Amino acid sequence: MKLYEENKYPATGEYVDMEGEKLHVTVKGRGEKTIVLLPGLGTAAPALDFEPLVNELSKDFRVVVVEPFGYGWSDLTKRERTVENIVEEIRTSLQTAQIEGPYIIMPHSLAGIYSMYYADKYPKEVEAVIGIDPTLPQALEYFDEAAPKMPSYFRFLAPTGIARLTLLLNSDNFLPAAEEGTYSEENLTMTKAISAWKGYNKNIIEEANAIQENVEKTKELSFPSQLPVMIFMKEDDKVTEDGKSMETFYKQQLRSVENERLIALKGHHYLHWKNYKEMSGEIKEFTNSF
Repeated sequence: MKLYEENKYPATGEYVDMEGEKLHVTVKGRGEKTIVLLPGLGTAAPALDFEPLVNELSKDFRVVVVEPFGYGWSDLTKRERTVENIVEEIRTSLQTAQIEGPYIIMPHSLAGIYSMYYADKYPKEVEAVIGIDPTLPQALEYFDEAAPKMPSYFRFLAPTGIARLTLLLNSDNFLPAAEEGTYSEENLTMTKAISAWKGYNKNIIEEANAIQENVEKTKELSFPSQLPVMIFMKEDDKVTEDGKSMETFYKQQLRSVENERLIALKGHHYLHWKNYKEMSGEIKEFTNSF
C-alpha cells in the first residue's frame, strides 16, 4: 500500500538533497517578506496540515513549509535529532532551494525551540518570529516539569501496519479538527496516507526523546530585544496553584522584546486549523510594523 500510495500521491513541493537524503520544501506566493513555517512534533504531513494558513498568507507573503526529516514527504535520516542538526537542516534546505532571507520564522509547538536557536545563531537571517502556541526552552523550568518520553516501540506502528489499521478504525484522531470544507478531500486522503507511512517513526521518537537535551542547550537563550516577536496562544489557559499559566510564561519571555504581541485565540493546540484567517490578518498587520 505504501509503494502504491507514494506513486499515487507525489510530493506537492520540491526535494532538496542533503548529502544523499531528500528533504521536502513547498513554496507559495510572491510577497516581499518570506514566512517559513515549521511543524510541531509529530505532525505527519506539515505541508498539508498548514495548507489553509498557507493559502491565506500567500496572498501577501512568500510562504515556505519545511518538512524536517521524518515528516511528510521527506526521508528518514540517521542524523541525530539535536537542535543543532535540525536548525542546520532547515537553514541548508532554504539556501539550497535558493530561498533568500531574511525570514519570518513561524514555528508551531516544539519548533519554538528551534526558532529561538536559529534567531540566536543567525540573527541577520531572521527578520521576526511568529509562534503558534510555541514551546520555548524555558518552559520546563518555569513550570517545574520534565520533558515527556516516547516509547521506542512506537516506531513499529507504521512498518507493521498498525498505524494504517488505526486509521481505518478511527481516522478522526489523525485529521485536523477543522470546520467542514477547510481541507479538501484530496488533502485529507493524502494526510491519512502519509500518517500510515510515517506515524511515530524513528525520527519522531528520537526528536521527542531529545527534548530535554535540546532544552538544556537552549534554556539560557532569549529573544533579542530588537527582534519582532508575536505569539498566538490558546485562550483557555490553565492556571497553576502558584498563579502560573502559559500567558504569564509568554509575557515573561517577551518582557525585553521591544516590538511584541501576544494574541489569545480559541481553539486546539493546532490553532491554525480554525483560526487561519484571523491569524493571517494579525500577521499582515504585525509585519507592517517592521
